[in-house]
Amino acid sequence: MQVSTGGNFLNFGYWYDSTKNPVDAQTELCNIVGNMAHFEKATHILDVGSGFSEPAFFWKKTYPSVAITCVNINPTQLQSANTQASITGINLLNSTAVKIPISDESCDRIIALESAQHFRPIQDFISETRRILKKDGLVILAVPVLSKPSKMNIVKIGILKFTWSSEHYDIDTIKKTIEDTGLKITEIKLIGSNVYLPLAEYYIQNRQFLRSEILKRYPSYVEKILFKSMLKMKQAAVDHTIEYALIRCTK
Repeated sequence: MQVSTGGNFLNFGYWYDSTKNPVDAQTELCNIVGNMAHFEKATHILDVGSGFSEPAFFWKKTYPSVAITCVNINPTQLQSANTQASITGINLLNSTAVKIPISDESCDRIIALESAQHFRPIQDFISETRRILKKDGLVILAVPVLSKPSKMNIVKIGILKFTWSSEHYDIDTIKKTIEDTGLKITEIKLIGSNVYLPLAEYYIQNRQFLRSEILKRYPSYVEKILFKSMLKMKQAAVDHTIEYALIRCTK
């Protein structure tokens, strides 16, 4: 993702017809999450599965008065973000997402931007969000999902499952897990048509350049797998095998 985009956002992005490149799409997805979570009213954001903390840096610039804590299990990614985090006042926490060392009811916004699909078991993460979330706070999940709870959908994904490396939760499982944990879902947006299809088309149309960049760091077979995966992503989106959900919850 870094090599292909030239940035550190690590998400699929939200694409308009006028979107020119992946970084613009990734920035827009961060902007949509911020709007959905009403960051203008927030005091303390917990970004769980924060990657290189690039979304947090974007949010801090857009909403300078808010406190942000980034939680990530990968210490190397956190270390790479350390200098900028120190300058911007963002807190970095090396922790698993299913047992977070944060006190009860201490954050009014909890975000999992394209990371919840990696959390295992996801019900433990949702339980942690309920514990940490302040009364009337908001949880936002931006998560790739299967459209239906069927083992056959895993087969249909094919090679996509190798580069979409996650637990492949289906949307109904995530909804039920949220509700069983005691959180209330207040909004769900399915935005797959603005995520998968344009991302795949961008790669297909710009493959020659992207391939040359990828080959600077990886053997050719890696790019071939990635290209086949993009084709499969496009087909899976057309077939409605996969979706991309934005879910807002509260206590």
